[in-house]
Amino acid sequence: MQFTLTGAALAVLDSPEPERKLRRSRAAAADWRANRITQIGTATPPSRPARPDAPELLAPREVPRRKINANPAGRIALLHALAHIELNAIDLAWDIIARFTGQDLPRAFYDDWVRVADEEAKHFGMLSDRLADLGASYGDLPAHDGLWEAAEKTAHDLKARLAIVPLVLEARGLDVTPAMIVKLRDAGDGESAAILQTIYEEEIGHVATGRRWFEWLCAEDSRPPAETWRALVEHYFRGRLKPPFNAIGRTKAGMTEAWYGFAMGEEAPT
Repeated sequence: MQFTLTGAALAVLDSPEPERKLRRSRAAAADWRANRITQIGTATPPSRPARPDAPELLAPREVPRRKINANPAGRIALLHALAHIELNAIDLAWDIIARFTGQDLPRAFYDDWVRVADEEAKHFGMLSDRLADLGASYGDLPAHDGLWEAAEKTAHDLKARLAIVPLVLEARGLDVTPAMIVKLRDAGDGESAAILQTIYEEEIGHVATGRRWFEWLCAEDSRPPAETWRALVEHYFRGRLKPPFNAIGRTKAGMTEAWYGFAMGEEAPT
């Protein structure tokens, strides 16, 4: 057992093997909820978490496109890509716990991000098990490093981290996942579709968590949240905010059109 929450976070971040990372994440979350860990502590997290030798990491444009159909190869490629995202998400949640302890954050902040870390580990486990059902495993295919590149760019600023990771990258997952679910069902893969449905519903909560704490930080600085978010996106996010947006999912997360409406029908920030 780790004696501080940040110590537990470092144990997860320092674990290269995905299954050990998953187990340590879920165990740390259980210890926190059961008050076996009570102190937050302080830590200096690594600039990059430990990673297994595979998958090979490529530039996003070099990762092969995936097509969802009755052919298992396309569905395996999709599930592998999602597993890679969830593995990164485990580390992102523990990194935000360990990296910003100097900001006098309330315990509720840590409660929320421990829950997110636990759910991300659950998601990775579900996808990993489904890959095994299909005769594959995580690491079989190349992946990209875009999520952690975003983390490195925002390592100095909690508000920027929240603006980019949950409120751009995870919010984008809310936009694209419903169509993936439909395509998987149409391909006769109800098992994979059910996993994505669970992930989608819980990711709404993760975006809501990011939005809630972003708004809390903005209130501390007397800044308007939506306008502050847009400025941070323009500064830190390389790429486009791509419509169409899932207004239903985003609204459930408390991210109404007042946040992202500027990107609808016009050039998004680069």
